[in-house]
Amino acid sequence: MLASKIVCCFYFFGFCGLVVGQYVPPYTEECRSGTYPPSGPTFKGQAPWYKINLDISPRQRWHQLISDKKAELNSLIQGIKDLANAFFPSGKLVELVDKYMGPLADTLPFPFGDEIKGIAEAADIPLGEIVLFNVFYELFTVCTSVVAEDKTGKLFHARNLDFGLFLGWNATTHAWKVTEQLRPLVVNLDFQRNNATVFKSVNYAGYMGILTGIRPKAFTLTMNERFNIDGGFIGILEWLLGKRDGMWMGFLTRQVLENATSYEEAKNKLAQTKLLAPAYFILGGNKSEEGCVITRSRVASLDIWEISLKQGRWYVLETNYDHWKDPLFLDDRRTPAMKCMNRTTQANISFGTIYDVLSTKPVLNKLTTYTTLMDVSEGKLETYLRDCPNPCMPW
Repeated sequence: MLASKIVCCFYFFGFCGLVVGQYVPPYTEECRSGTYPPSGPTFKGQAPWYKINLDISPRQRWHQLISDKKAELNSLIQGIKDLANAFFPSGKLVELVDKYMGPLADTLPFPFGDEIKGIAEAADIPLGEIVLFNVFYELFTVCTSVVAEDKTGKLFHARNLDFGLFLGWNATTHAWKVTEQLRPLVVNLDFQRNNATVFKSVNYAGYMGILTGIRPKAFTLTMNERFNIDGGFIGILEWLLGKRDGMWMGFLTRQVLENATSYEEAKNKLAQTKLLAPAYFILGGNKSEEGCVITRSRVASLDIWEISLKQGRWYVLETNYDHWKDPLFLDDRRTPAMKCMNRTTQANISFGTIYDVLSTKPVLNKLTTYTTLMDVSEGKLETYLRDCPNPCMPW
């Protein structure tokens, strides 16, 4: 009884420490400056580039990338299996994944089912485990995205992608295990047709959907998870049971980047398509005031929050909470990010100053795998692997 009380007290004070910690140094800090070009302990290198040839068979188009990243992808999948086996030591959960998730590939819209099969073959990993790897991003993505317009009308779009919450803590490195294993899988992709770029994206090798992308000269797009009771688990369960009238978020964003040719076309598609999971789509265009956050339930658009210079709103910024509501008290990245954007001012916004904002704790945290900067007018996309050395918030 005494031991259990001690454990309860430990968790209680730990919880209180997290609540308070995000608001006081050294877990938060003054807005950073001079962090770009990236260097120092929070910078872990640039993501490599790969071409994805849309003219070849879907089953073949990922082979070069997966061949290069086979060891890292197998390490991540094994890490996820180890976590599953820690909760279900019998190994039955992994057996169920291998048995029942694999056939799910045949239910996915073209070309995604064939691509998943090709990735599994190239990685020499059971098909069900690659399907699960792709499903993960419908459920566990925690992020910060911003679209900003400078005084000349130029638009910048940037994001931190935070992933791996509660997926294993490494007590030696003081980091999330899955987050650590994801960083080596971060790649920039150039999707081409007829040897010409259609769009570019940032992916984890093995994942076919799009969380971060740019269609040069047209629009930029990021997706953030939206927490809701009617969430992704329900949508995926419905899909497994045969109700398949919704779209996987990452597949929708890829279809939009591949097929939409304008900001307005992309916005309408993202706002109107039924989804498996609620989401925030952060969209930037190539004209003044073309920037918005689309707040989605699984079946409808709840709100479209746009840049409006007349209202003094020269940027829109989204984490993982409805912009008209307060963020969760345990996870307020919005307030420090907006504070730093406001201090930067519209006159000084640039790749460098936005990178400063995304490098400021707790916007940068233990879950952050990469920071991406996008300039639609120049078709530029830069991706930097990130780390947040101690002391740093776990999310």
